[in-house]
Amino acid sequence: MPVNQQLLSDIKEYAEQYFFENSVSPSIREIAAHFNVGKSTVQRYLERLRDCGEIEYDGRRSIKTSETEKYETSCVNVGVVGDISCGPLTFAQQNITEYFSLPVSLVGNGEFFILRANGESMINAGIDDGDMVLIRRQNTADNGDIVVALYGEDTTLKRFYRDSANRRFILHPENDELDDIIVYDDLYIQGVAVKVFKDLI
Repeated sequence: MPVNQQLLSDIKEYAEQYFFENSVSPSIREIAAHFNVGKSTVQRYLERLRDCGEIEYDGRRSIKTSETEKYETSCVNVGVVGDISCGPLTFAQQNITEYFSLPVSLVGNGEFFILRANGESMINAGIDDGDMVLIRRQNTADNGDIVVALYGEDTTLKRFYRDSANRRFILHPENDELDDIIVYDDLYIQGVAVKVFKDLI
């Protein structure tokens, strides 16, 4: 059966663009609907692109090109999981509301999530109410790190200090009008803040 070279090229281009916009490859059904062709035609054209070395295709949904592979290795998808208190301790809802694709050159390697700052207790550290704070997921921290700390069922964003002599932890707000939070019981580090994203207007 003859191959429409233009359609072949268009399917590859569409798969790339779809991936850049959605961080996942399009399904055969989505490609078929976009070009108003049958799913068997899409399957045949994807296999032809694979056989020609234009794409990597697993026969299901994963469609990779040289451009999408560059994107995958240079970016990381980070979920926004809710708000984090920069005031009194409040529970952070772990509900992913959206994703951001961030370059590895900016954030480094690791597993990340984003929380939206709520309150003004970290303003002296440059974290204002409504800012998006990038958190590297880890369960340890050094003195002076800004951490997501879990105490009981409450979560807060504060500067962390370990006071071993008095067997306590200090969660220090970066706001001269607020007092330290002293924790004697178990305190769990859920991550360390590494970047802040904010609106300038």
